Amino acid sequence: MSSSAMAIDDPFLFEDYFPSMVERLGTDAFIGELCNGFCLLMDVEKGLITFESLRRNTFVLGLEEMRDEEIVCMLAEGDLDGDGALNQMEFCILMFRLSPGLMDQSKRCTDEMVIDENNHVASLSYVNNLV
Repeated sequence: MSSSAMAIDDPFLFEDYFPSMVERLGTDAFIGELCNGFCLLMDVEKGLITFESLRRNTFVLGLEEMRDEEIVCMLAEGDLDGDGALNQMEFCILMFRLSPGLMDQSKRCTDEMVIDENNHVASLSYVNNLV
């Protein structure tokens, strides 16, 4: 049975595309895409993914039917500092944790990541190019 046929039979089947994205794009571009995803979902004024910004973007995510309690749980899953929102670092860590394939490859990717003083994520090669 093909994976598309299995997805039709099981609406909760999760296909992890992150490992193939890292392989195809490379670590720098993949981290850039994660950061772009963060920017898409964040509250522009606060620079964080908040309950309100995530609620506004449920349509973009294809999750229009999501209940408020589920959004709160999503935020709590990645909220490492307890402020009720996700900064860029927390978002990237959460994305890695939610990807079984990336967890297997995470050592290689995280060795190439740098967190700056504002908790922004960059790749090591990008930082080296700035110096």
